[in-house]
Amino acid sequence: METKLARISQLSKENPQMVFTSIGHLINKEMLKLCHEKMDGNKAVGIDRITKEEYEKKLDENLDKLVESIKRKAYKPKPARKVEIPKDNGKTRPLSIYCYEDKLVQEALRRILEAVFEPRFTDEMMGFRPKRSCHMALRRLEGMITREKTNWILDADIKSFFNHLNHEWIIKFIESGIKDPNIIRLIRRTLKAGIMEDYQFTETEEGSGQGSVCSPIIANIYMHYVLIWWYRERIKPKLKGYSGLVVYADDFVVCFQYKSEAEEFYQHLKNRMKYFGLSLEEDKSRLISFGRFAQKDAKPKKKAETFTFLGFTHYCATNTGGKFRVKRKTARKKFSKKSKEVHRQIKAMRNQPVKEIVQKLNQILVGYYHYYGITDNYEGISAFYKHVKRSLFKWLNRRSQKKSYTWEGFEEMSKVYPLVKPRIYVSIFG
Repeated sequence: METKLARISQLSKENPQMVFTSIGHLINKEMLKLCHEKMDGNKAVGIDRITKEEYEKKLDENLDKLVESIKRKAYKPKPARKVEIPKDNGKTRPLSIYCYEDKLVQEALRRILEAVFEPRFTDEMMGFRPKRSCHMALRRLEGMITREKTNWILDADIKSFFNHLNHEWIIKFIESGIKDPNIIRLIRRTLKAGIMEDYQFTETEEGSGQGSVCSPIIANIYMHYVLIWWYRERIKPKLKGYSGLVVYADDFVVCFQYKSEAEEFYQHLKNRMKYFGLSLEEDKSRLISFGRFAQKDAKPKKKAETFTFLGFTHYCATNTGGKFRVKRKTARKKFSKKSKEVHRQIKAMRNQPVKEIVQKLNQILVGYYHYYGITDNYEGISAFYKHVKRSLFKWLNRRSQKKSYTWEGFEEMSKVYPLVKPRIYVSIFG
């Protein structure tokens, strides 16, 4: 099966205009069993409450029935269970939790869509792709700002992107590479499966549920045609100055040499988004002066503007030799959110053995350092380490009415059960 998908990828890479008309047969028992083997069994369950473990008890029988229903065109996914996840701004974002069997079909679709479209994606696209990462997106942006003639930056954010993907446009974009009616039918039914919330069913007329296994690749296909293809083929060739683009899911940054071209693009971008059922978050999207001349052009005693991308605030600075540099630090909202989250976790764990609490906190710290431990951000990750340490001291002393530790005693305990200290893991220079 992997060989067949690799062959499709190769054909798609060699012939970017190729349209695949007969690949639906790849969603067979063999593929679905592979999807099952790689599926995470610890995820939340859908409305049927069936877990991976329960599905596995009669795996062959269940897969035979599923394959047969797909062949008879009778397969119909169940509605997703909707839950609300808190966001940094105090609002929530909806998360769709699908039934296990539907996740298997979504994973099969993801593999096929990825085989066809991944070779056609360009270097501007960094999110949800094999061998790509947030740090690679940051490195690309670093090069766009420091090695090119960037003077202006458009930092843009799309409003509720996943919720407003137009279903008909999704199908049209996918049909540019796949016109197998069996695949298109499965995608359409997956998109239209609906939502179940508080025992009430709601039809899904637009959007691709966050939580769907195939939503990331669908989102990338959408952004490829709505933004990246348009930028590369229609916008960039007409520009007189430098411009560069980096995209991560629905978050993107565009660099420009000339302000007039940046402003014109911004207006065209708003119209382009509207045409495809999307809109920009006006309070999060802005054009700023940024680059080697930004600090020089800033008003006296006023710092150049900053922008936030992928959880980092980017700001103008200089190196030890006085030359221009871009530096990054953990975005304030991200720091605050994670700090509060860990504070609550320690409170909930405070009555567990100290060894177990510290082990859990070290897992959190290492994960945090691996993402935020990037060049120039040692101060940011050190601040998080200190916050965790202070929270641990506070809650260990709330385990009973009697104070458990003085600060000196806490430091002695920390020698026995030490918290992992901050460390830079990622170089922005590659």
